Amino acid sequence: MKNIKYILIFILSISFLTSCFDDETGLELNDQGNNVAGFTNSSENVSQIASGDEYSVDLKMKLSGPTVLDLTNDVTVTFGAASGSTAIEGVHYRIDNPTTTLTKANNYLGYAQIVMLTEGIEAPLDGPSPILILTATATSGENTVVASGKTVSVTLNYACDSNLDGTYTETIEYWRNGAYQSTTTRSVTFTKTGVGEYRTSEVGHWSQSALGGTPGFTFYDVCGAITIPGQNLVDLYSNWVQGVSGASYVDETTGNIYMEYTIVVPPATSDRVYYTTYVKQ
Repeated sequence: MKNIKYILIFILSISFLTSCFDDETGLELNDQGNNVAGFTNSSENVSQIASGDEYSVDLKMKLSGPTVLDLTNDVTVTFGAASGSTAIEGVHYRIDNPTTTLTKANNYLGYAQIVMLTEGIEAPLDGPSPILILTATATSGENTVVASGKTVSVTLNYACDSNLDGTYTETIEYWRNGAYQSTTTRSVTFTKTGVGEYRTSEVGHWSQSALGGTPGFTFYDVCGAITIPGQNLVDLYSNWVQGVSGASYVDETTGNIYMEYTIVVPPATSDRVYYTTYVKQ
């Protein structure tokens, strides 16, 4: 019995030592693994006016890995279009330089650059926006750095020239729970905050002083079609502001703007409805 006991202890000891050895080996292999360079984000959205101009687009790239702090040389990354892209080279985009250099001095952060083309493009497009899928394909400068192989999907949105910023006379018809409440008229301002993106100075039937927060609401103009994305009331309250799908637009003849939106307290789906007309002053 004593012999069997000693044999069991010996086997368990060997097993324990082997386990420790394997753990150490795994850590050593991890330390010696490759670093990877590639695109930082998995998706990007680019919106530009289809005016015939060309636009440079910067896409974030980085280098990461287990021994990145030990690297001493700059790393050049080569990138290109991957399968699955619907964007057409020479029509929607161009790549003038398919490489970028990530420098140690900049913590191995940098940008790949493409050119978005709009010559011959007529907005709005008949179908979905073209998507360019890019991936890092090769690296040079450090033996322990390889291309990550991960892709970034770049959606190329073509917008019409939009100049809706300015001062308007707003006539707002307010309904609540299906019952008419009031009609008011006041002066409002649209401020341009991006390509086809605007912020109003007022929202609902309240005054700025009554609400506080960030005045107004954000809306988008895409070739005369107005959309009001879901957003918190003045970026402060849980009340949800959202446009009624397909109901807001710019009148091509008069230039007047019509918007229809709701303000509800979740989880309600119907509460306050606002029918608004904006006439530029």
